[in-house]
Amino acid sequence: MHTQTYNVKGMHCASCSSVIEKTFKKVEGVHSAEVNYGTEKAKVSFDPSKISPHDLSKHIEPLGYSLDVPETANEMGMSESEHAAHLGLNQSKKEKLNEVADMRTKVLSAIPLAVFAAFVMGWDILAEYSIVPAMSYTLKEFFHHLLPIFATYILFVVGKPYLLGFYRFLRYGKANMDTLIGIGTVAAFLYSFAVSAFEDVLKPFINVEYQYYDVTIVVITFIALGKYLEAKSKIKTGDAIEKLLNLQAKTALVVRDGKEIEISINDVKHGDFIIVKPGAKIPVDGVITEGASFVDESMVTGEPMPAQKKIGDNVVSGTINTSGSFTFKATKVGSETLLAQIIKMVEDAQGSKAPIQALADKISAVFVPIVLVIAFLSLGAWLIIGSQYLGFSQALSFGLVSFVGILVIACPCALGLATPTAIIVGVGKGAKEGILIKDAATLEKLHKVNTVVVDKTGTITKGKPTLVNIQNLSNLKDEELVSILASLEKKSEHPIAHAIVNYAQEKNIALSDASGFEGIQGKGLKGTIKDIEYFVGNAKLVSDLKVSFDVGKLNEFTSQGKTPVILATREKVLGFVMVADEIKEESVDAVKNLHALGIKVVMLTGDDEKAAKYIGSLVGIDDVVAHVLPQDKLAKIKELQSQGRIVAMAGDGVNDAPALAQADVGIAMGTGTDVAIESAGITLLGGDISKLVKAIKLSKITMRGIKQNLFWAFIYNVVGIPLAAGAFYPIFGWLLNPIFAGFAMAMSSVSVVSNSLRIKAKKL
Repeated sequence: MHTQTYNVKGMHCASCSSVIEKTFKKVEGVHSAEVNYGTEKAKVSFDPSKISPHDLSKHIEPLGYSLDVPETANEMGMSESEHAAHLGLNQSKKEKLNEVADMRTKVLSAIPLAVFAAFVMGWDILAEYSIVPAMSYTLKEFFHHLLPIFATYILFVVGKPYLLGFYRFLRYGKANMDTLIGIGTVAAFLYSFAVSAFEDVLKPFINVEYQYYDVTIVVITFIALGKYLEAKSKIKTGDAIEKLLNLQAKTALVVRDGKEIEISINDVKHGDFIIVKPGAKIPVDGVITEGASFVDESMVTGEPMPAQKKIGDNVVSGTINTSGSFTFKATKVGSETLLAQIIKMVEDAQGSKAPIQALADKISAVFVPIVLVIAFLSLGAWLIIGSQYLGFSQALSFGLVSFVGILVIACPCALGLATPTAIIVGVGKGAKEGILIKDAATLEKLHKVNTVVVDKTGTITKGKPTLVNIQNLSNLKDEELVSILASLEKKSEHPIAHAIVNYAQEKNIALSDASGFEGIQGKGLKGTIKDIEYFVGNAKLVSDLKVSFDVGKLNEFTSQGKTPVILATREKVLGFVMVADEIKEESVDAVKNLHALGIKVVMLTGDDEKAAKYIGSLVGIDDVVAHVLPQDKLAKIKELQSQGRIVAMAGDGVNDAPALAQADVGIAMGTGTDVAIESAGITLLGGDISKLVKAIKLSKITMRGIKQNLFWAFIYNVVGIPLAAGAFYPIFGWLLNPIFAGFAMAMSSVSVVSNSLRIKAKKL
């Protein structure tokens, strides 16, 4: 089974997606189909031996749609990355802009005609109530002949998509939103045309004073304006992808045959040596082989400060070299790079459907046929029942107004936009904040989470040892004590030794040359500086030296999970430093903010219980579980879920994979290039736990936006259909003019897209 996502051309409304989906599902060889109106994409699983993408497209072409099926890379003898470049990544954006420009031209030509028609209609209504004098016979005749010309242009030029919708309904029996508008406006136009052409013949039977050219003109103009504003706004919803695409470098400076040559990023191969000059974007992922620099990695880590890079360090495509020049070896190219993975993940997430959308999809699918039935029943009721009270002429006129009004206001367009537009904006905003969301269902689940389980190392703490305390028991200055320790430890490969040396370098403490360096198995090391022999190690080393030392002083620190490193001579202990996995600065605030959202925080760690509880108390964690193996983490998550808790698990995505998969929402703390994108529903780039709070807030904002959108989409239809059908006429004398129905329908789509765009402006 082959699964592929294609762009769909010709989609104008939400019901289009259900029409295409149903058509694909009936095709032999198609296993499943998911069509998203928000992203205008179709994800189809099919058997290539039974059906080809071109054949799939042919099935929907008679209905006015087509799949954008590119020639495959193999057919053109290109690599996948070359093929992507050949197609042009922004092609669909360009097409959309052309489409919007065409819509704008039509709308601008229609607005003056609609204003004129509304002016004539307003004069008629006001004259009826003697607010303004009635039109003269000459003026009335002039307008009487001018409005049909305007209506003909509007219906056949601006309203062409709706006429095609009507035609396809007649030919194939498939109805969508365009069908509703088409039937309504054609009915109003044909009725008016009949009255104009056969006025004298029809006069004895119906009231020939009422014509509805103005309805055809104004309704189509309003809907075209709404569609234009919606299309313009929809381009804005997907701009996160465009910004990510713009992060990609277009060319790379490669060393080949001893020469520097500039080539397209698509021609870079594994193992190429690439030169990066100051201010340049890094074209692909790789490892530095020569030189050093500071690289702005904010797009990956979210850290505003450039990171220092030296030989052996990894660099990531799309990041920016700020200062020196360096050469690196390409290790990941094309679709393997981190940036390409991020772009694909954001695209997939924006195109996926949230469970809440299923309701809207079901309603949209059955909505159009139901509306057609209601419209015809309403027309019939007016003619049968209304004629008895109002006379045939008046009943026909009101019946037509109701028929057109129902078809126009009932359009389910806003309903289909409600979920996808909010998801597109939400996922895009997340990507900008360094929060990668795998799919819409994850985003929906996250807003219900009431328990967050975190790993200690690398999530709450920095994940690497740091020098945190200095206890000086000698006449030496603290800097001198650290200098001696670091001078001896710089020869060692132990992580604790690295912590002491790094501390000395950060504090610019000068180091001395040590001689006679010797490791003492399991206890420490010794060495000579300026003719004095020093010993560095643990409490066992000191007891072997038989030097008096109060070990009780160490217990207080070791109970906090800190490791002592003692410095001594043969005569006495000079002091000791404490090395520990330091708490991340943002952890305390993150836990406080999670509590503010009503979320319980549980920390799981393989560490000693005392040390874990001490860390937990510093950060404000509710529940600490120590001595935990990866399989125990899984059991703990199951236990919490059995208590009815909805659990999000944040871990480093490698040893926590089983627990991440079991949790309701798995969150990988992706640091730099080690992003475990596959193992979790959400990846926090840079491993910053404060982004977890932002991710939960984002899910709450997005879900609130979807619910507001669904409310607005439903309310227009729920209130509008009975009003348009004339249900309130016998009681209040209310009837909905199709012009207001057109305005309401246009505004429902615009209000839904605008409400989704508000998510962009919300502060996380």
